[in-house]
Parts: sequence; C-alpha cells; structure tokens
Amino acid sequence: MEASTRPLAVVTGASSGIGLELAKLFAANDYDVVVAAEDDDIRAVAEGIGASGVLAEAVQVDLADDGGVDELYRRVRSSGRPIDALVLNAGRGAGGAFATDTELADELEIIDLNVRSTVHLAKHVVRDMVARDEGRILFTSSIASTMPGPFQAVYNASKSFVQSFALALRNELKDTGVSVTSLMPGPVETEFFAGADMLDTDVGASEKDDPADVARDGFAALMADEERVVSHSAATKAQARASRALPDSVKAEMHRKMAEPGSGQD
Repeated sequence: MEASTRPLAVVTGASSGIGLELAKLFAANDYDVVVAAEDDDIRAVAEGIGASGVLAEAVQVDLADDGGVDELYRRVRSSGRPIDALVLNAGRGAGGAFATDTELADELEIIDLNVRSTVHLAKHVVRDMVARDEGRILFTSSIASTMPGPFQAVYNASKSFVQSFALALRNELKDTGVSVTSLMPGPVETEFFAGADMLDTDVGASEKDDPADVARDGFAALMADEERVVSHSAATKAQARASRALPDSVKAEMHRKMAEPGSGQD
C-alpha cells in the first residue's frame, strides 16, 4: 500500500452486496482499496479486486466492537497514506416484533454496528480529511430512514440516525473540501433479509434491486458531490417522494404490511 500514488478508498461492509460492488467501482476508477468486514470472505474480495491491477487490502474486523473500528483505522494509518474516499456501509438488521420476537443483544449489536461504528470511524477520518481540506464520504443510509419501521423498529431508527448524521455533517463541512453524500437504497438483493430473518415477509419475498445498480448510483452521486441519491427502482423513488407528504402514522402502517412476519405468504 505504501508505494502507490493512486487515491485510496476505504469501504466497510465490503464482503458482499452494495459494499462489494462499491469497492469494485473504486478499483475500476483507479483507486486502491481497503475493504473491511467481519467474515472470512473479505480476504477473497481483496484478492479479486487486486487482480484488476490496483492494490487491495482486506481488514477482517468486527466493527460492532470499538476495538475493531480502531484496528481498521490503525491499519490504514500505518500505510502512511491519506483516505481519499470513505464508504460507511457496514450494517445489519433484525425483523420481528420488538416485544416478543427479537433479542435485546441482537438489537444492541445493530445499534453498535449501524450507529456507533459509523460515528466512531467518521470521527477518526473526518478530522484527517478536514485537516487536509480534501476527501469524500458516502454513507449508506436507506429509504427506511424516512419512515417508522414496525417489525424492523431498531433497524429503521438506526438508519434515521445515519441519514440525519450524514446531512448534518454535510452542512458542517460545506465550506471545506470534504464532501458528504447519503445513499438511500430500497430493498436490494443481498444477504440482508436472510440475516434479518425476514424471508417470509412481503418485502423479503418481493423483487429487489441489483446491488450493482445501487452501487453505481451511489458512486456517481459521491463523485458529483450530491447531497443524497435514492436508489434504484422507480418504486423506491416514488416511495421517497411520497414519504415527504404522508404522515408518520400512514407510513408506519405501510411498513407494517411489508415487514410483518408471514406477510409474504399472504
């Protein structure tokens, strides 16, 4: 990593889905890439990206743990290279009724990964970028950030935090050379719904966007310094438009119909 003069991108949650596709896009645009995730697949991801001719390094860490965030930052800093682009993409969810179906440990881990690690890593990197007056940050938010999420209560709340945090940082940094963009996907064909135990729900069983399409939208918006991008399907974009006009009680009922356990079998 130390010998390269290419710009450097760091992508979290990069072992599959949107994060993997974003890492590939950075490599295709002549960035060296550090990819981070908890699972063993991240090493094969780095090998595959490295085969394209750029430098790629895997950092296998649990970002839901403070030590994992600090280790990722330490590994990047040890290269002596600045981070030109940061993608805060790591996240997970859990479906089911808050009172009876979900486990507290699971929900606290969602907060640790989706919220705490996002703030923690951003704190490290934003300071460095502001000191250099240069850098780009992409937050993977969600269309879920725009509505209360019955049967996904903690996940939706976590993405509402990410969305608000991203837009606040964008405003704080508007007079610097650091840009902040929020990527707001709808349902995407990834491992998310299986991991959240939501395959029997209406949203889990429905047609979903290709993560490569979502990644392209996010990458283009980041490079164009756009505030946010809703991705990817017409249905997701229509949902985003409607969310600006509908009361929260109506949006909550709509989400309930999509996410209630067993709704995909109706």
